[in-house]
Amino acid sequence: MGATREIGLEVSSDKTKYMFMSRDQNAGRIHSVRMDNSTFERVEGFKYLGTTLKNQNSIVEEIKSRLRSGNACYYSVQNLLSSRLLSKYLKIKIYRNIILPVVLYGCETWSLTLREERKLRVFENKVLRKIFGPRRDEVTGEWRRLHNEELNDLYCSSNVVRVIKSRRMKWAGHVSLMGEERVVYRVLVGKPEGKRPLWRPRRRWVDNIRLDLQEVGCGYMDWIGLAQDRDKWRTLVSAVMNIRVL
Repeated sequence: MGATREIGLEVSSDKTKYMFMSRDQNAGRIHSVRMDNSTFERVEGFKYLGTTLKNQNSIVEEIKSRLRSGNACYYSVQNLLSSRLLSKYLKIKIYRNIILPVVLYGCETWSLTLREERKLRVFENKVLRKIFGPRRDEVTGEWRRLHNEELNDLYCSSNVVRVIKSRRMKWAGHVSLMGEERVVYRVLVGKPEGKRPLWRPRRRWVDNIRLDLQEVGCGYMDWIGLAQDRDKWRTLVSAVMNIRVL
């Protein structure tokens, strides 16, 4: 989007900061703004409600932060995931109910590229290898790590990327049913002034929704109108989540 925006956040009762969001990082060079007796410090990023926001409107740092938190959670329970006293079913429940929510906090608003999707799949496969353990090679008799395809066959639940797609679509359906008086809905349907840059544009959040619907044969349809039918939208969300992709 070509529009330049500013976001202010009150951090505490006696300290206030602001962030200038623009593709042009030379814009707004003043690093602090003084108003009456208050000074507003310019920052390149901050955390808001547990989510990392950056001045270039990128989720790369947020994905890194989520994966760091997920790794910390994983290492805290890895003894349970490798224990012979627990069943595979229980270990998977530990992953899905303890580790995965930490990684996917706020994922409904993510606009993922293939690079971020690959990072999330790598993390999930690491956890699954700990859960399912190694496998003895039928030819050499040596123990080896499970391949990604083997993990995909053993893990019957939807993978992490599929979970993100389904949550994103659920949130999209929820927002589409809001009235025009709601700010979130106006942000969704609003069209900022200005032109997008000439080079390859970033993938927008709504682009992901359309790509997800393409996977179930509805990419050509007006998805906001489609989401007005709650039952049909739930069916599409379930279909997107349960597609088996290697």
